[in-house]
Amino acid sequence: MANTKASNTDSKKTPQASGAAKGNSQLEQFFHEALKDLYWAEKNLVTALPKMEEAATSEELKKAIGEHLTQTEEHVNRLDQVFKLFGWNPQAKKCDAMQGLIEESESIVEETEDGTMTRDAAIIMAAQKIEHYEIATYGGLVQLAMTMGNDEAANILNITLEEEKEADQGLSAIAESGINWEAEQEVSEDDEEK
Repeated sequence: MANTKASNTDSKKTPQASGAAKGNSQLEQFFHEALKDLYWAEKNLVTALPKMEEAATSEELKKAIGEHLTQTEEHVNRLDQVFKLFGWNPQAKKCDAMQGLIEESESIVEETEDGTMTRDAAIIMAAQKIEHYEIATYGGLVQLAMTMGNDEAANILNITLEEEKEADQGLSAIAESGINWEAEQEVSEDDEEK
């Protein structure tokens, strides 16, 4: 049994031994397309986050979104670096998933009352959906970069992955610090009219 495992391990191909010319492997092509998708997502978040920040009620949430906007601008710069590590020009490809998440966050703002904690709770939930998409995408790209033997790209992507995780945790902490409870105490306009 041990011999079988050893022979299976020996038969695994390393990125250098795969025979696919640089840039021609299907995995590298998939990685490139996913990177363009994420580049579009991050660049569009740079314009979406200020709207969320402006719509937020609590100073704590406004500050967190503002800080994440600064990080997101740096995420775009890091993606530029990753493109260059592979010898590609930075290029964006429309990300349908992020477009949907951004549109959802905009509709949440429209559907909640200005100046309420309910709006803040909704903004936090929308922002966390965005963070979870980014965490999944960055996590996958880190693993793919490692598989392709580009540890430098993996390390750059992993820095952003960790920042996305921290942003998600920070949003949870803000929600739990009182926003959700305060939102629960707010009376709906329908109930006020009764």
